[in-house]
Amino acid sequence: MNVVAKEYDAKIDAKKRITLRGASYDYYHITEFPNGEIRLEPRELRPPFQISENTLNMMDISMQNLKNGEVSETIDLSDFN
Repeated sequence: MNVVAKEYDAKIDAKKRITLRGASYDYYHITEFPNGEIRLEPRELRPPFQISENTLNMMDISMQNLKNGEVSETIDLSDFN
């Protein structure tokens, strides 16, 4: 069961906008349903789970090193069993 943190009625203004009182986030993803329900989910201004260009470049370099045999010594993880 969901816990309700805030509940109030809102009116759409002349420009078809609704004001969120005390909103915790700056951006929301909105989903509208045929029954009139509107769901707001907090979002950041970047695609979720995106891998940065720098990380992709480091992964490419690491794979090239592996193919060239440029690797470190094997790590013994048997102590973690």
